[in-house]
Amino acid sequence: MAAEVIMPKLGMSMVEGTVIAWKKKIGDPVTKGDGVVDISSEKIEMEVEAPADGVLLAITVTEGGVVPYGTVLGYIGQPGENIDAAPQSAAVSAVHQEAAATAAVEEKVSAAPVANKGNSPKISPVARKMAEEAGIPIDSLVGTGPQGRITKEDVEKALATRASSPTEAAPPSPESGKTVTAQVAAESTPVTGMRKVIATRMLESLQTSAQLTMTAKADVTELLSLQKEVAAEVQKRQEGKLTVTDFIARAVVLSLKQHKRMNSAYFTDTQEARIETYGHVHLGIAVALEKGLIVPVIPHADKLSLLELSKAMKSLSERARSNQLGSEEMKGSTFTISNLGAYGIEYFTPVLNPPETGILGVGAIEAVPAYRGEELQRRSMLPLSLTFDHRVLDGAPAAQFLGSIKDYLEQPYSLLL
Repeated sequence: MAAEVIMPKLGMSMVEGTVIAWKKKIGDPVTKGDGVVDISSEKIEMEVEAPADGVLLAITVTEGGVVPYGTVLGYIGQPGENIDAAPQSAAVSAVHQEAAATAAVEEKVSAAPVANKGNSPKISPVARKMAEEAGIPIDSLVGTGPQGRITKEDVEKALATRASSPTEAAPPSPESGKTVTAQVAAESTPVTGMRKVIATRMLESLQTSAQLTMTAKADVTELLSLQKEVAAEVQKRQEGKLTVTDFIARAVVLSLKQHKRMNSAYFTDTQEARIETYGHVHLGIAVALEKGLIVPVIPHADKLSLLELSKAMKSLSERARSNQLGSEEMKGSTFTISNLGAYGIEYFTPVLNPPETGILGVGAIEAVPAYRGEELQRRSMLPLSLTFDHRVLDGAPAAQFLGSIKDYLEQPYSLLL
């Protein structure tokens, strides 16, 4: 009886998945455990393995197809086997097979996200498909992703380099007397998966809320001194270090407990609009990935100490970058922090993460001369950008919230309590 290759459920909130690329053609032999098709959800991309030995008898969802989880993508069986004999309509069988597929996903996600068999270069499924279609040898590509992984952007760069190669025929010059028509070369890329979700949510955020951004600078000179002072003890306790972002997160959590309206959401899903103010702080931390931006969440961050918060943030960031987060770990945030300091950015306008009321943008620390009383000193200043929903609160209370964050950062010992 033919075995079904099923679209797995990548996390509790997944509704549908996309078939990125088939790694086998109809008639190709496969061994149980072989990767047969690459798929993705909104947040996760992975390889679906063959559930049995045999040959690929049929492909029922072609590349680019978007289907609900549990959908049969193809069949594996013996050559000439009748697919109609497969138990497609048996509810019990479907449940068991979906459960098995989900278990396989969870086992796979918990392992290393990118397999590197032999000496073959690491490459994402989308990048591999693009390279093969363009006839670009994978060995000729230079990967800029994590651990040297070749990404879609690396292939696009190679395509752009090839397009501008001097071996191509040059257009006629104006001096030749011939009419010169500008030729625009452009590559069309479908907006799917994570990019589609980000585009939809950010546009929806700007269209459905009254967003306003205000800025301030915090003097973090003493905070940086404290960070160095406690470094040895922190290293001993958790084999790491406290980062400036850890202190900022703690300052945000404490400020949200003081200014509860910022820790709320505006809803219009009933006839009367309402504002829900939360009694807990689920802190979202924006993390930039190869394909876009995700916001993993630290639940009940208000119940964590500075060290516990630091440990939770590091764990989330590491698992996010290695594609090991479940989708349930990326929802439910009540406030978000987005840090672009590593990119040299000062002030920027972060976009609200719906349905949250606020998001804090963090820039790069800058050393500047400043007077402390009558003395001119070298001080370290941290740019902060707060975007908030003006439907929920006005400028004055938002400024007070930002002022509280600034006060905590400028009196860093209060963050240790």
